[in-house]
Amino acid sequence: MPRQRDRVGWAEPALLILASLADGPKHGYAITKDVEEQTSIRLGPGTLYAAIARLEESGLVAPLDEDERRRPYRITAEGQTVLDDRLRAMARFARTGLTRLGVANA
Repeated sequence: MPRQRDRVGWAEPALLILASLADGPKHGYAITKDVEEQTSIRLGPGTLYAAIARLEESGLVAPLDEDERRRPYRITAEGQTVLDDRLRAMARFARTGLTRLGVANA
């Protein structure tokens, strides 16, 4: 069986963007600030908007009506499912890694 290509990788800006949008719509600058506050990762404008375009093309985010110069985005139901699946897989991976390291309560 051929391996299915992930639409959202483990360290992809797309994952960070979906997680940021999970608590409500945001425009690009607000996404960048939220991601930076949560992860200390600064997404540059080129990286951010290229990832948003790919997410929109994949049906994982959708734009809302523009608010003057800013265009807010929201996560779609499919985007929520993809984010949930990826975060659960990451949590399983982290638990396994912590167990292998012998960390208590992994």
